[in-house]
Amino acid sequence: MDELLEVAIDAVQQAGALLQGGLGSARRIETKSSATDMVSEMDRAAEALIRDVIGARRPADAVLGEEGGEVAGGSGRGPASGSEVRWIVDPLDGTTNFLYGFPAWCVSVAAAVDGVVTVGAVFDPTHDELWTARLGAGARRNTDPLSVLEGGDDLSTALIATGFSYQAGRRASQGAIAAALLPQVRDIRRAGSAALDLCWLAAGRVDAYFESGTHLWDWAAGALIATECGAWVGGFDAGPPSEDGLLAARPRLAARLRAALATAASSRT
Repeated sequence: MDELLEVAIDAVQQAGALLQGGLGSARRIETKSSATDMVSEMDRAAEALIRDVIGARRPADAVLGEEGGEVAGGSGRGPASGSEVRWIVDPLDGTTNFLYGFPAWCVSVAAAVDGVVTVGAVFDPTHDELWTARLGAGARRNTDPLSVLEGGDDLSTALIATGFSYQAGRRASQGAIAAALLPQVRDIRRAGSAALDLCWLAAGRVDAYFESGTHLWDWAAGALIATECGAWVGGFDAGPPSEDGLLAARPRLAARLRAALATAASSRT
């Protein structure tokens, strides 16, 4: 795991430096799933750099990236089922923020061994914060160990982070659920980067985070970092996280938030 974490750190820091250097000058901005879902040349350049860093050190490993899809190790062709190690890459989590100069974006890289995420690194160049974790070995912010999350189960005093989809229909549903939840909590924050929301939970900057419509590359590294700080991380149904729902919270708060979200969702049906 030490070697995998070294590669992950090298990759996120190099990509972060590239992105920081291109801040405010990105061109060839396109859209993906909707008119509001943007991707730029910087997203693709950062992912290409990360793939090069990984390929130079770990050429036999598979890589799943948000922009380039899944590529097997070795030949670079075909599915990744034959690889023991699989890298999960979000080269720029918070593209819209990056393009607007809003300071909440990052680079996220995780490595899974036999399907289990074992290391993760998230780099926020704007604030020079490097978040890292190894499975079973805790998490760090830069060189400082992060302490285990503590606190009660009082939803009314909880600061909750969330995010919204780029699809109009899903966004409307998410907004209605957030509106139903808002009177029950201290407040809701929406920064626009799932990976950072999870890291901020690990640091105690928020008490919980939930969102639907996220993908594995959005949360693989951040979820490990939050888990290694003692957070409960799973789906809205208490199973594994998925595109249908990701919830991370202080352990005593998680069940209360799941129940509140279920009630809010059922009121819409």
